Amino acid sequence: MRIAVVTDSTAYLPGGYAERYSVRTVPLHVSVDGAETVVESEFGPDDLTSAFASKRRVTTSGATSQELATVYRDALDSGADGVVSVHLSRQLSATWDAARLAASDVDPDRVHVVDSRSTGMGLGFAVLAAAERALAGAGLAEVEASAVATAERTTTMFSVPTLDYLRRGGRIGTAAAVLGTALAIKPLLHVHDGKIEALEKVRTTGRAMSRLLEISVRSVGSEPVSIAVHHLAAPERAEQLGEQIRRRLPDCRDCVISEVGAVIGAHIGPGAVGVVLLSGGWRPDA
Repeated sequence: MRIAVVTDSTAYLPGGYAERYSVRTVPLHVSVDGAETVVESEFGPDDLTSAFASKRRVTTSGATSQELATVYRDALDSGADGVVSVHLSRQLSATWDAARLAASDVDPDRVHVVDSRSTGMGLGFAVLAAAERALAGAGLAEVEASAVATAERTTTMFSVPTLDYLRRGGRIGTAAAVLGTALAIKPLLHVHDGKIEALEKVRTTGRAMSRLLEISVRSVGSEPVSIAVHHLAAPERAEQLGEQIRRRLPDCRDCVISEVGAVIGAHIGPGAVGVVLLSGGWRPDA
């Protein structure tokens, strides 16, 4: 039994991991000032921050059902017995709906679609866990179950300097009602059941980083954990936070520090820093 694992470009897997674990990635898209869309890999974080600095309008769009169907057919035609396609939250993108449509068109019995209810490495850890089971020879149901179970163990939280980018993109959920538009607030947000919601209100960036550290340590305790620290245009803060988390958690099995791409970056804005925690780690036997 050979199962192919597919995801989208917002998983932001560490360099080389997609190739190592034979993960197929379908790109999401970016457009500036209404121009023709380009795939995310062609418009990097530096391009995004430059566009924001120039007051240009950046919009994003999901993978299409045609793009996804092409990948599914290629995987099956290449000898895979089935496909597990794991994507960012359906609450944040139309990609999951497109994947379901593509699976129905290609072969719904052999193509199963999973909603990670997150993004970034909240999605990426689920993808890697599924891919590892697939490489070990697991069947379709087991690979799918691994993705689902891993996604359920992830916690994703982040700090943004302003809610403006989330508000413009329509991704803010109930956070706007809770936090309002108070300019003195540096909101802490989290992804809850696939939606972005308020977690805490703090008044300084330093306090926001401290709370991310404190909540991470408290929620994990002495358990094994895999961690990702994401950022957009804030590498020093991300590195510092990652190092502090590593020092405080005795069984940190992975700690990925990476800048998000333009699709997620367009909605959180420059200066954002986030943490993804996976209790137990994505490789429990490591």
